[in-house]
Amino acid sequence: MPYALRPAGLTDAAAVTELLNEVDRIEIGRPETDLHTVEADLKRPDIALERDSWLAFDGDRLVAYGLLWDESGGERVDVDHYVLPDHQRAGELILDAMEARALDKARENGAARAVVHLHLNTEPTLDTGLITRRGWSAVRRYHVLQRPLDAEDLAPEPPAGVTLRACTDEADRTRVHALYQSSFAEHFDFQPRTYEQWLHDVDADTLDWSMVWLAGTEKLGDAGFLMARDDREAMGWIRSLGVLREARGAGLGGLLLRHAFAAFAGRGRETVGLGVDTSNATGAPALYERHGMAVHYAVDTWETVLK
Repeated sequence: MPYALRPAGLTDAAAVTELLNEVDRIEIGRPETDLHTVEADLKRPDIALERDSWLAFDGDRLVAYGLLWDESGGERVDVDHYVLPDHQRAGELILDAMEARALDKARENGAARAVVHLHLNTEPTLDTGLITRRGWSAVRRYHVLQRPLDAEDLAPEPPAGVTLRACTDEADRTRVHALYQSSFAEHFDFQPRTYEQWLHDVDADTLDWSMVWLAGTEKLGDAGFLMARDDREAMGWIRSLGVLREARGAGLGGLLLRHAFAAFAGRGRETVGLGVDTSNATGAPALYERHGMAVHYAVDTWETVLK
């Protein structure tokens, strides 16, 4: 029987979460996808679900899922793709639809081509031979790191001349946004975001802002930030950590990191994790290694250019 394809709706979030956790079990050995994360993806304001999402069914069973979004307003388009190992043809059907939509989307933006990015586990359920034959190639590698926590993870005392405070009001939020835009501007795959876009990106309505901190120096003022989330079932999560170029080397990153460790330990968390670009030029991988973080699994960014 041929696979049946249709767009996703918000009511499909639970089924998509179940599929992604089935993929998680195969790729990393345990489920790590939360329902609220899938719901947030499906509610993105830059997505029209009827055109930018795909579900593939084998009978009544969901076996593949795809989602496409556009943060650049230009040629860059991002996609997610998940498929069960025994259903590669369903995955290929979604790729067909994704690639066609990506090119249409880029052309709607006035671009002559679409540069499409897809993140895949380094040992994915998707047959990478299938996408290689279609012209995709791996262009970047990321590590998801994790670290055990215990009662000895205590909040550090900031050194003289350094301040650390929680994000408490709208002014602090706008400052974190500005620091994010500045400190990540040179990173691979960075896309500038307005304050309103960024608030949606971080799911601001449900974010516990007491788990967001700013660090600064007497000379520079606020110069670094850390955003953490405690709503993942698998582990505490550090969403982003950034320090302005002119403040690097002053210990702000390590201070923020240890403070987050202590906060998670104080909440009873046993593990904390984060993602990092292995080619990050700011020294982040070495910083995380010095603070006891080790590789949980690896993810590759795959790219194709469509014309």
